[in-house]
Amino acid sequence: MKSVLEIDELSTHFFTEDGEVKAVDGISFRVGEAETVCIVGESGCGKSVTAMSIMGLLEEPSGKVVNGAIHFEGNNLLKLSKNEQRIIRGNDISIIFQEPMSSLNPVLTIGQQLMEPLMEHLRLSKKEARVRAIELIEMVDIPRPEQIANSYPHELSGGMLQRIMIAIAISCNPKLLIADEPTTALDVTIQAQILDKLRQIKSDANMSILLITHDLGVVAEMADYVIVMYAGKVVEEGGVVELFERPLHPYTQGLLRSKPILNHRQDQLYSIPGQVPNPLELNEQSCYFYDRCEHSKPTCLIRQPRLIEAAYKQRVACLLYEREGD
Repeated sequence: MKSVLEIDELSTHFFTEDGEVKAVDGISFRVGEAETVCIVGESGCGKSVTAMSIMGLLEEPSGKVVNGAIHFEGNNLLKLSKNEQRIIRGNDISIIFQEPMSSLNPVLTIGQQLMEPLMEHLRLSKKEARVRAIELIEMVDIPRPEQIANSYPHELSGGMLQRIMIAIAISCNPKLLIADEPTTALDVTIQAQILDKLRQIKSDANMSILLITHDLGVVAEMADYVIVMYAGKVVEEGGVVELFERPLHPYTQGLLRSKPILNHRQDQLYSIPGQVPNPLELNEQSCYFYDRCEHSKPTCLIRQPRLIEAAYKQRVACLLYEREGD
């Protein structure tokens, strides 16, 4: 499968008064044509920072990509000028942000915000952009599109705002859509509708999707390939079926055990003990998951595992799967 996006040893750090935070630490993965790749992990694992790095939306100088490459259709985005990145951003690569209420401009109408990328990237006239904006509102199944185009964000519900974010993201027919927690804070029915709409758009436009979530139900429903992140690193990756049926890394196993099972009585829902470590206090000589792992051993304190090929075409970073001499 031809790659649309290739991430190679990407490291993104934040420089604070308390020290250097390694939010993303040497991760590599690819997204193929018409493929949906999900990045999953707890809050603070580096998922959204990965998305912002790809989009070139880090707030410099506090946040900066310090190493690696981001190849989109063969071009390293990190080598492009700000203007060249701006041409690609919103056109060939677009993003659905996590919080639509804070991502949309409260003083501009929905129609104005839909028209902006159409006029900027596709060079449509104001009249043409207005017609296309109304078509996009219809496309995401919002009734009364002309009235909605004249509305302001505060006049719409959370589910409608998320659909508007999707409409803005797909307005220029991107080749890659990044969806950062697109169903957060939505009720279950609206979540299902949003995911159905994303699937339909992907199929109609032959588009690739990089979906960021902590919801394993969303992963099971949407993903072709799954990347599990922990403390800024990839700890496991593989096909969605293989990963759900045979999770290898103790962290992945813990995430799957934490999900309630339908029609299965549980006295107490399992939770992974402890919490994601403070990125300022990481011991780079040890496994970052050591303190929370049920299978930890003394070697885990003095060796950081590498991402290696394992069974079922999966890759895992855990000393349980490394042979002596590796």
